[in-house]
Amino acid sequence: MATGYILLSIDPEGTPSTSLGPKMGMESTSLSRTLKSMEDRLLIWREKSSEDKRMVFIHLTEEGKRMRNLARSTVVEFNSKVFKQIPKEKLEAFFYVSSEINRIIDNDNKNGI
Repeated sequence: MATGYILLSIDPEGTPSTSLGPKMGMESTSLSRTLKSMEDRLLIWREKSSEDKRMVFIHLTEEGKRMRNLARSTVVEFNSKVFKQIPKEKLEAFFYVSSEINRIIDNDNKNGI
């Protein structure tokens, strides 16, 4: 699931590796391990910035692009099934509650609780 989420989070033109973690809410060690695995499976490749050698961009390989499209169509199909079977009002309530729970978690994390 993490691999699919990363594939969907990488811009087709490349994404700075430092922006992936915060965008996805992943810790750097988990992200690094997953990126290494994806690189070993030839889904991504890394490129140092020509302007700032400290910055590394993550790019999708052709296989990575194919897998990204597969992940995207799977998500779209799943969402379509959910939206067909659950009334709009119930989904809105679910998203509201989920958002509030995330807000509480964020506030607790900021307060060290």
